[in-house]
Amino acid sequence: MALFRKSAEEEEEEELEQILFQGAVNGKDANLAKNAKLARAGLVPAKELLTDALLRHSEMLRLEPKGERTIITFFVDGVPYPGGRMPGKRANAITQMIKLLSGLDVAERRRPQDGGIKTEYEDVKYVLDVASRPVKTGGESLTVKVTNVKEDVNTPDELGFPDAMKAKIKSWGGGRSGFILTVGPPMSGLTKTALGVLRCIDAYVHSMYTVCEHGAPDVMNVSDFEIEEGTTVGDTILRVVRAEGDVIWLDPLKTEDQAKTIVEYMDQITMVTEMAGKDAASGIGQLYQLFGDPGVVAKGLKGIVSHKLIRKICPKCREAYRPNPKLLKQVGLPPETKVLYRKPRERVDENGEDLPPCRRCGDIGFVGRTGIFEYIEVSDEMRALIAQGAGPMDLKAQAKKEEMLSLQKDSLRLIAKGMTSLEELQRVFKPAGEGGKKKRKKKRMRRRPE
Repeated sequence: MALFRKSAEEEEEEELEQILFQGAVNGKDANLAKNAKLARAGLVPAKELLTDALLRHSEMLRLEPKGERTIITFFVDGVPYPGGRMPGKRANAITQMIKLLSGLDVAERRRPQDGGIKTEYEDVKYVLDVASRPVKTGGESLTVKVTNVKEDVNTPDELGFPDAMKAKIKSWGGGRSGFILTVGPPMSGLTKTALGVLRCIDAYVHSMYTVCEHGAPDVMNVSDFEIEEGTTVGDTILRVVRAEGDVIWLDPLKTEDQAKTIVEYMDQITMVTEMAGKDAASGIGQLYQLFGDPGVVAKGLKGIVSHKLIRKICPKCREAYRPNPKLLKQVGLPPETKVLYRKPRERVDENGEDLPPCRRCGDIGFVGRTGIFEYIEVSDEMRALIAQGAGPMDLKAQAKKEEMLSLQKDSLRLIAKGMTSLEELQRVFKPAGEGGKKKRKKKRMRRRPE
């Protein structure tokens, strides 16, 4: 299967080095002897596909059945790139092989399954989180998320939290009351950011616990308070309160029942959780719906953090330029800004010939992502607005008046530091559905030389 055009040298390189499978995360043995027929059909193609994904620095790979064929998509720094199509039979063999290696049930194809594989490629260890989902038209979709174990970021500093925001969150952690919320879009590392918020609270000063029905995260100096059989989350929170706990981490906020539990105990302990959403102001609007009363939200919410992921411009091939003063004023950058950076408009030598692909980014122009952040602190003025059920625009206006950090303001910090470009900001903040009038040719990735 030729996902992209490859040279003979590249083909030879791939034969020399491929991904190594080192067992399922759940410890279940794949038993290739028992599944010999599947292994013959799917093991080598699965290795080739996953190696291809790692070679291209993909953070995610998706196989989606469409009729008799399956569409392959690589995601690099949040941007999808087409990886071609393959016959459904071959894709199914790969899907079932990856499921087997992930410790999943290959015979079960009618319900969702989640697992993981411990792997190694070019002396780097990765964990592949695997999710299979049944498709209404038949077959299964497969999503593989890649985590570089060594480069996995977790601390507030690693995540890029601004110092002022870290200080605010730390102050919210005291008082044994209220709740702190982190909001972010799907597939944006929401849980990582939310755990970063939790880590901003001083675990040496406060007694901190996790109370989770669906698996507690591993956080240094934060103990797991297990939910005993036959008891509820609320019962367990009460046990933590009686044990003189100060702060607890809860499962993601999704339901009205979870909101009722928070209301019941928000006068006795500080709770930290996450919720899928667009941004901080919109997240407060979602809380109105879940809690059923803006006044309750105003009483309990201490602060809300939101984030977006933005691509970092490639330091190897970025192009410097002198910005127009009018542009600086328009976007809000200081007038003394002398240089900005952008993706190269063209990469040619002195004879006008195309240069080889950038060794760092493969001519994508960006490599890796970092976070931009915002927060809304519930000050007295903000609390009054929330109690009235104020909408996102009014909440944002008040946050701006009080000089709270916004996503746009934080993104300018990264531009001024040369970490990203104005074009990337336009992409990230482009309203949903905009830009669909012109039919544009899908961009294919160029293999990165190693």
